[in-house]
Amino acid sequence: MNRPIRVLVAKPGLDGHDRGAKVLAHALRDAGMEVIYTGLHQTPEMIVHSAIQEDVDVICVSILSGAHNRIFPEILQLLKDKKASDIPVLGGGIIPEEDKTALKKAGVKEIFTSGASLQDISTYIKNLVK
Repeated sequence: MNRPIRVLVAKPGLDGHDRGAKVLAHALRDAGMEVIYTGLHQTPEMIVHSAIQEDVDVICVSILSGAHNRIFPEILQLLKDKKASDIPVLGGGIIPEEDKTALKKAGVKEIFTSGASLQDISTYIKNLVK
């Protein structure tokens, strides 16, 4: 790849806390990636539209609100509907351990919860996009 990895960092729903998403965005930029941050209160449709418009390599969705079992499947379905299911979706935030398996089966590539190493996330993305 001759250009930087392009990552969309998205905050869906009514979740008003974005410190973690902003910290992640800065860490990914420091790792040489190009980051598009959607801002707060994005719908799944807005996230998918932005990902396609910005021609991103990865979508990182940060959810703290507990709506992960609704939001992730909706994003994945919209990507499929728009013929963009080749864009991997990663999750982060507060996602209970018991929900991770189902979300991964649904198509979420990886889930990084609170306390995950920013270096580990960056390395994962670089290996995923290679």
